[in-house]
Amino acid sequence: MSSDTILIQASAVAIEGITVMIEGAPGSGKSSLALALIDRGADLIGDDGVQLQRAGQNIVAKPPPNIEGKLEIRNIGIVEMPAVSAPLGLILSLTPDAPRFPETLEQRAILGINIPVLAFSPGDAVQALRAEWALKMHGIQPHD
Repeated sequence: MSSDTILIQASAVAIEGITVMIEGAPGSGKSSLALALIDRGADLIGDDGVQLQRAGQNIVAKPPPNIEGKLEIRNIGIVEMPAVSAPLGLILSLTPDAPRFPETLEQRAILGINIPVLAFSPGDAVQALRAEWALKMHGIQPHD
């Protein structure tokens, strides 16, 4: 892996070609949210592992080779599906104490590029819808 590439323990999907990376403690619902978003039309990038690589002014999320196309469905097992790569637009940080209304968004520098981070409540019935809206309202668009 080169100096412009890192491996992160998180899950990630692409919504309309932009990556939403989902981070949180073990058992917090990363894979469940990824599965719910895939059910709504998102594409899998990585489950419990995401490779991030700087490409110009973007960070591109890619599936790690050793787990590419694999998603864990709790109580079911590991399923296989196509995986894609896409520019990183938003990080959702799963935490039960996420504020109801974010006043400011944290920015995290990854490989020299600031990415918005939104504290995100896990586990409710409309979580996938909320994640899609989070990307629209708070995510960044890739640079050409």
